[in-house]
Amino acid sequence: MLIIFINNSHSNELILPDMGDSTGTLISPLQEKALGESFFRSIRSQLDISYDPDIQNYIQYIGQTLVANSDSPTQEFYFFVVLSDDINAFAGPGGFIGINSGLILSSASESELASVMAHEIAHVTQRHIYRAYEASSRLSLPAAAAMIAAIIVATQAPDVGIGALSAIQAGSIQMQIDFTRSNEQEADRIGLKTLERAKFDPRSMPTFFEKLQQASKYYGAGAPEFLRTHPITTSRIADTRGRAEAYPYRQVANSQAYRLIKAKLRVSSAQNDLKDVYNFFQARANQGTPKQRAAMQYGLGIIYLKQQKFDRAENTFKKLNTLFPNQMQYLTALAQTAIEKRDLEMAKKLYIKLQQKFPKNPDFNFEYIALLLKSKHTQQALQHLKLTNYETRQHPRYFLLLAQAHGDLGNQVNLHRYMAEYYYAIGQTGAAIMQIKLAKKSKGLNFYLTSILEDRLNFFIADLQALKELQE
Repeated sequence: MLIIFINNSHSNELILPDMGDSTGTLISPLQEKALGESFFRSIRSQLDISYDPDIQNYIQYIGQTLVANSDSPTQEFYFFVVLSDDINAFAGPGGFIGINSGLILSSASESELASVMAHEIAHVTQRHIYRAYEASSRLSLPAAAAMIAAIIVATQAPDVGIGALSAIQAGSIQMQIDFTRSNEQEADRIGLKTLERAKFDPRSMPTFFEKLQQASKYYGAGAPEFLRTHPITTSRIADTRGRAEAYPYRQVANSQAYRLIKAKLRVSSAQNDLKDVYNFFQARANQGTPKQRAAMQYGLGIIYLKQQKFDRAENTFKKLNTLFPNQMQYLTALAQTAIEKRDLEMAKKLYIKLQQKFPKNPDFNFEYIALLLKSKHTQQALQHLKLTNYETRQHPRYFLLLAQAHGDLGNQVNLHRYMAEYYYAIGQTGAAIMQIKLAKKSKGLNFYLTSILEDRLNFFIADLQALKELQE
């Protein structure tokens, strides 16, 4: 995805150097991190991002495996799934990379999915995004992030994105969506190297590109957005295949997690019309290897859970967990079934087990804390929140749980204070300001809390004002 900024001037500028000048200096790592975080807040406010722990854990695992084998293994990246049937993926500033659920479902193998992710990682590590900015762009940080997000959203949800762009001085915007041909070829070349190092099949990249190109003939004007933002030509496929063939042949099996995530996304994409997807799983539930059959049975279990057939869901997941005790998704499905059944004690036991087996996973801690709050163990929930690490505390759900805990204790100041942080984290700055104002009206304020609230209010107002100025 190529972004080119407008020329404008505001206070608190994020000065982006002249990328058209080969002597120009790229933005600093600190600026890049701040821009990326602001960009992701804007994306969260406009696109349907998956917060499902299984889906998020999986896409992060594949992404970080690729990053560890890239030319920039220490660079920070964050991967997330956009719940959209469109076949697309995009890279934003700060290493934030979005993968549409439609692209995951359209992939025939885990290596095909990894090939697209490796390609997007290369766009970031090779600094293509920043070199796409036109000369002398000067925007405040939130405005710059909003601009990038608006352009990306325009390719994901045209009605939303184009509206956002038209509100941001459409007449003075210069932008293009496609990377240059040399950018794409470089991302292909670097991505292939990353795939091979990460022990995926490099041949999957030309295979997937060719499949998308062939499919586009049937789409007409509705071709996959990935093809519009990453133009694929016959010569590019041939070049990619030639480079891939230079690597030793490797037969790479799909992981079970890949099969299970596809099954879960297949159910969610079907929404309420589950007949076809049920038939899909039912027809394959007794075919293939034991793990392939298990993935189809897992899909059926997800449908039972969605239909509130709790006993059938529970029996399905128990059998799968007995057969494959180290497969995390079967245990999380059992825990989710217990929550839906309102068996909170069983759910807590299962999440304790998940935390013990997978201690590095923050989502299981969040789920356990949420259960503590549901069962009125508020002080215990607060203790767990205090023990979370810094990285985990940046997640919107941390603030939401903290607000809920203080609300349960009748602490209105901290209820509104942390709700403000939650709204800001998901890109709802106006709502964050409202919450801070409510906190300031609460009883029991002291000098310390008043200073914190005033500081955050000024910060949020400045952030919102920068966006409003961009629209004038």
